[in-house]
Amino acid sequence: MDPVSVGLLVALAGGAGGEMGKSAWSGLSALVRKPFRRGDNSADDQFSSGEGELALLNQAPDDTARAQALSTALAVRAALDSEFRAELDTWHTEAQQVPLIQIRDVHNTVSGGNNDFVIQAGNIQGNVSKTTLPPPAN
Repeated sequence: MDPVSVGLLVALAGGAGGEMGKSAWSGLSALVRKPFRRGDNSADDQFSSGEGELALLNQAPDDTARAQALSTALAVRAALDSEFRAELDTWHTEAQQVPLIQIRDVHNTVSGGNNDFVIQAGNIQGNVSKTTLPPPAN
């Protein structure tokens, strides 16, 4: 199976995809919390079930290092637990269908004429500043 992408984990942990995304994240959480069954019935705790990594990503959903740690834990667990691998593969296929980018139709109307300052934008990262230019010369 392909590793679960860091981008998908970050998006779902951050709430992308609306209700479908929440459902996918809940499904992954439930899957990770299932008992870890290693093929050799080993009793050692050398490998992570992914629960700790999941909890850490929940605390900081935009942290790509935490998402990478979860992706790695999922891949290792899938390699050691064939039942988990099958369920994770099914979850991953379904999660890839979640629309992570929502395109919204926005309509704005600006009226008046009193020279107010107006900004129309989607997502803004960083600062926005206003520079006032002198009126054009006639």
